[in-house]
Amino acid sequence: MKKKKWMAGALSISLLASMPYAVTAEAPQKQWTNVNAYEEADGSPFNSEHYDFVKYSKIGEILQDFEKQSKRVTLEQSGTSSDGYPMYVVTISNPEDKGKYGHYKKLRRQMFKNPQKAQDWIAENPDFKVPVMINGSIHGTEYIGSDAVLQLIDRFANDNDAETKEILSSNILIFNVVANPDGRVDGTRFNGNGIDLNRDFITQSQEETKQTVDLITEWNPMVFLDLHGYVNSSDGKPGLIEPCTPPHNPNYEYDLFSNWALDQAEAMEAEIVGNKANYASDHYKNMTGTYIPQRDDSAGWDDYPPIFTPMYAMYHGAYGYTLEAPTNSWDGVRWANDAVMGALKFATNNKQGMLTDQIEIFERGINFDHPYHEEGFFPKAYVLPVNEKDPTVTEKAVNHLLENDISVEKATKAFSANGQTYPAGTYIVDMSQAKAGLANTMLWDGEDITNDTPAMYDISAWSLPELWGFEAIEVKEELKVKTAPVKEADYAGSIYGKGPYVISNSSVQAVKLVNDLVKAGESVYKGNDGQFYVETLSASNKTIVKKSGISMETAKIPAQKEKLSTLKVAILKDGGMNKAQSHAGTKLALERLGFSVTEVTPTEVAEKGLSQFDAFLYSGTDAMLQYERLSVGNKPFTVGTKEAYEKFKTNVQTFINNGGKYIAVGAGGARATSQLGLTTVKVNTGSANSNGIVKVNYNEDEVTAGYNSADLGFVYRPVWFTELGNAKSVATLASGDFFVAGHWKGNEQAAGQAVIVEEAGKDVTLIGIEAGFRDHTDYLFRLLSNALYQ
Repeated sequence: MKKKKWMAGALSISLLASMPYAVTAEAPQKQWTNVNAYEEADGSPFNSEHYDFVKYSKIGEILQDFEKQSKRVTLEQSGTSSDGYPMYVVTISNPEDKGKYGHYKKLRRQMFKNPQKAQDWIAENPDFKVPVMINGSIHGTEYIGSDAVLQLIDRFANDNDAETKEILSSNILIFNVVANPDGRVDGTRFNGNGIDLNRDFITQSQEETKQTVDLITEWNPMVFLDLHGYVNSSDGKPGLIEPCTPPHNPNYEYDLFSNWALDQAEAMEAEIVGNKANYASDHYKNMTGTYIPQRDDSAGWDDYPPIFTPMYAMYHGAYGYTLEAPTNSWDGVRWANDAVMGALKFATNNKQGMLTDQIEIFERGINFDHPYHEEGFFPKAYVLPVNEKDPTVTEKAVNHLLENDISVEKATKAFSANGQTYPAGTYIVDMSQAKAGLANTMLWDGEDITNDTPAMYDISAWSLPELWGFEAIEVKEELKVKTAPVKEADYAGSIYGKGPYVISNSSVQAVKLVNDLVKAGESVYKGNDGQFYVETLSASNKTIVKKSGISMETAKIPAQKEKLSTLKVAILKDGGMNKAQSHAGTKLALERLGFSVTEVTPTEVAEKGLSQFDAFLYSGTDAMLQYERLSVGNKPFTVGTKEAYEKFKTNVQTFINNGGKYIAVGAGGARATSQLGLTTVKVNTGSANSNGIVKVNYNEDEVTAGYNSADLGFVYRPVWFTELGNAKSVATLASGDFFVAGHWKGNEQAAGQAVIVEEAGKDVTLIGIEAGFRDHTDYLFRLLSNALYQ
């Protein structure tokens, strides 16, 4: 018997509530820890309203029922989340198309291998099916996204009306049902690692992000719809539908996107408003439209950084949209459902033209023809040299490019470029390739857009070479070099001589090797030169070196050295202030460096102190020290009371007095340190949305080992220090125009000022640079390990 279509309202709630509580066979057998021992969170304190949304634990069973009911449905588990929950992908098409998915994917790949051939084939075969991808609830507390996806799956799995049939005659629908299972279970915006997944698409540090990237590169969807909430208004235009305001990322072929973007957005708006009589609340019944940033505004909702899911998808040729439902309610679910239907109708009616322009993106890349851009914006190629002793940073970069459908080659003979000779084995990214825009946005230096717009929505600089620490050298002329295609970069570590050995303080992987060898029982020393020395190496631990990719060679251990031991490191846990875990990036940086890290909450520090730890890091918002005027959502993550604050302050001071190591990172950490009376330097901060890549002069010091007197850093809500007194400055922003790329008004006041300081007479270090930002600033991670080792 055909299952009834879900309706937004009481019927839908009752149907879902009547289903037995069960965890699907694929789900991890674990206890829930939020509401009670066996339940998921019922909602989020950051949402002002709640409805009986579908619990994650029921979704697998619902999807299995759909697959049993309908021959149109293919259900797959694409992998697991950070906390181990299954991630579901549902593909829907007419049954006769299900056996042709491989064929359709092959034809999609033809678009960026031989785009002219693809154009000709499509012109002759107008019945070609195009993939459309719908992403559900990448922010866990924006519940409506996945609920709308479930309703859409139900409709396209089971309905046979003319509209449904017409859409399926032209499209293959791919649903990433719950893009963030951890967040849905826990009632948080982020995943189990505390990372906002909708900020992770340039670095792709999280498993959930990688799985979404895999779907995008597998299908190269023509349209990508990302279902979010909640953007509301009282002007009769609730909700938001992209396209965005300026500034637009200059690496897009934005003219082709613009041929369709606003028209498709208005088609979504028309579908929503046209169905307003079907909504439950007057707020929706009285709709006259929705907010479309590009049409209705001049700044504030930009698509500049490729960190967001739809913006990333646009580099694969998709017409990408964020859809922000107005409210956390069944009306919000209906709004998202209607928006998707509007997009699908538009895409179906305009498939030929939209697809032609999508293919044109790839054709421009292959032909090195970018009429939207000034001549010279794209280099002819990037050269990526390899450090033979430590190739791990370049190895990571090359594999990252390959995983993103970017072609990389390796020189088979020595060659010259820009007057420099490079050996065989050097990597080359030829920019005459289909996804040149994505390659360039990952590899370019970025630009200073401070004067281009009053404010940015999020980060404005993300250069992988500058923030991961590898070289990507622009070549403006044609390269004459013999190459071979690269499928994977994989370097094994090596050991030269009989020891002792030196490990250069050169990368995240090098420091991890140090920590792994210490944990394995080897005698490892840090010399005053900042390098690491291994006294001997047992045969059983040689495998650790080989897996690391690092080369160790014989060297004399210096007289001035310190033997390393396993450190007990604590980091103050931001459980979710203002819907973010502000400490999460630093925690992941420490873990990638090989440290074992314990999260401690503000109340735990107040109640138990820190005597069991060697080091304590404060990297996150200073609002964790608040105890007055707290919102319901923020209160659980703070000290909570004046008495607890005083205990927190006393316990941290006692920890330092007893020889504990205290490290503050970023503006929040610095402000908290000042508030706690642990420093007397003046803490200066820029505006909350200022950020970017900066020139930094690192002085000779243990904290700055491995960095140069003219080097780089990254700031986010910039902080700098003046009136140092007896404190020692070990790094300063460069004098003059130190700002490389990003958005920071008034930055000139920080020129030449200290950004890393050490207190005199106590082990307190303030690192103003964002050394662990979102698991992104790999090149700066070693500032953390240096501070811990000093």
